[in-house]
Amino acid sequence: MTDAIYTAHAHAVGGRQGTAKTDDGHLDVKLGYPKSMGGNGEGTNPEQLFAAGYAACFLGALGLVARNQGVKLGEHSLDSEVDLIKDDVSFHVGARLTLNAPDLDRETAEKLLIAAHQVCPYSRATRGNIEVVLKVA
Repeated sequence: MTDAIYTAHAHAVGGRQGTAKTDDGHLDVKLGYPKSMGGNGEGTNPEQLFAAGYAACFLGALGLVARNQGVKLGEHSLDSEVDLIKDDVSFHVGARLTLNAPDLDRETAEKLLIAAHQVCPYSRATRGNIEVVLKVA
């Protein structure tokens, strides 16, 4: 990994009932189980952190492909849902990404969504490992 242009550093203690923070102090969160998993709902969880990171990264990729194609996105946002799924052996995750781009026609929005999914680092890292559903609102 000698070509890395940035490296994030995080430290976690206590797993899903602990804390996680980055070395620069910008992220410092209490972790906890959601109520749907028997927790008290206090604190965030890995799925929420992944959903937020994926959404932010994907929007960066979307901006890149839009600029490269000469498309003005206008006002836009992305809703990211990450599921924790239990199967017969263990657990895995799945994701749904929904693009909100009211200034774009549906065909253009869908093409940009597919192109962004090809270049987004999160999409590339998870390709073939988790199901990702892409939608235009």
